[in-house]
Amino acid sequence: MEDRVRAHAIISGRVQGVFFRMETMRAAQRIGVFGWVRNLRDGSVEAVFEGDKTRVDAILKWCKEGPPHAQVTDVKLDWQGYAGEFDSFEITY
Repeated sequence: MEDRVRAHAIISGRVQGVFFRMETMRAAQRIGVFGWVRNLRDGSVEAVFEGDKTRVDAILKWCKEGPPHAQVTDVKLDWQGYAGEFDSFEITY
């Protein structure tokens, strides 16, 4: 069994108003990671991803590009201990 990890990400750039949260949720569900995504007041997007390291790496790679109209300038990561607290991936507020 592969190592399970948790990544807390802050994604900056043109990431609001371009369906970033919805497309992140769809990508996370397709890839098979759990957690949540939300907009922040400063115009960035925050997300927590949990799952097998390979899958979390895949969603983080996706976040560096985002959906077609996004322009990601930075992804700040904080690797945390796997908590196993999620059983789905959701948009939160």
